Amino acid sequence: MTAELLTVPEAMAVLKISRWTLYNLIRSGEITSILVGARCRRIPSSALDAYVTRLCEEAA
Repeated sequence: MTAELLTVPEAMAVLKISRWTLYNLIRSGEITSILVGARCRRIPSSALDAYVTRLCEEAA
């Protein structure tokens, strides 16, 4: 497996957004995440890359 899994605080730091904003993006499906066990949410770094790429394409 080559995808790096980020914790919520790590993903927040990468995007420089709040926890509330990140969870809203996850709930809306704009950023994908997985649950590891019952409570550990992880965000693949590729999901953040795809989100940023999508934002850049929309802005162009």
